[in-house]
Amino acid sequence: MKKMGRRKLIVFLLAGVVFVGIGVFLLSAFTRARVAQQPIGFSHKVHAGDFKVACEYCHSYARRAAVAGIPSVQRCMGCHKITAADKPEVQKLQNHWNQKQPIQWVKVTSMPDFVFFEHWPHVRAGVKCQTCHGPIETMEETVQVNALDMNECLACHRKQKASIDCVTCHW
Repeated sequence: MKKMGRRKLIVFLLAGVVFVGIGVFLLSAFTRARVAQQPIGFSHKVHAGDFKVACEYCHSYARRAAVAGIPSVQRCMGCHKITAADKPEVQKLQNHWNQKQPIQWVKVTSMPDFVFFEHWPHVRAGVKCQTCHGPIETMEETVQVNALDMNECLACHRKQKASIDCVTCHW
C-alpha cells in the first residue's frame, strides 16, 4: 500500500515538473522580443542613432495625439529624394512614392485593448521614448523590448508621481 502511494506521489511530482517546464517554455516563447518582417528595411540605429533624427520628427503625432503615428511616405521622401537614393530599401520607398501608395508597416509595439494609452501626456511630461520602447536608437530592426504591462506602468507612474487612479488608463 505504501509503495503504491509513493509511486503516485512520484508520478504526480514528475507530471508537475513537466507541466511547469512546459509553462515556462511557452511563457518565454511568447514574451521574448520578436522581429516583425517589415515591407521596407528600416533602421532606427541609422536614423535616430547615427544621424540623431529626433523621434518626433518622424512620429509627429506623439506630442498631440493618442498614437505617435507612422511617418508618411512624403515625410520619408523629404530626405530620401536625395539621401541614400541608390540604396535598395530607399528604392522600395521611392516605388511607394511613385505609385502614391502608403507603406503597410507591421505594428511592433502593442498594449491590450482594455488599456487606454495616449502618447501626448507622456511626451509633454518629458518621458523619453526609450523609457517604454527601450534603446530604440540602437535597433537595426525594431522590437518590443518591454512588456508594457500594468506593473511597469504603475512603477513608472509612482516614480514620476503621476496618477495611479485606475481610470487614468482603464475606461
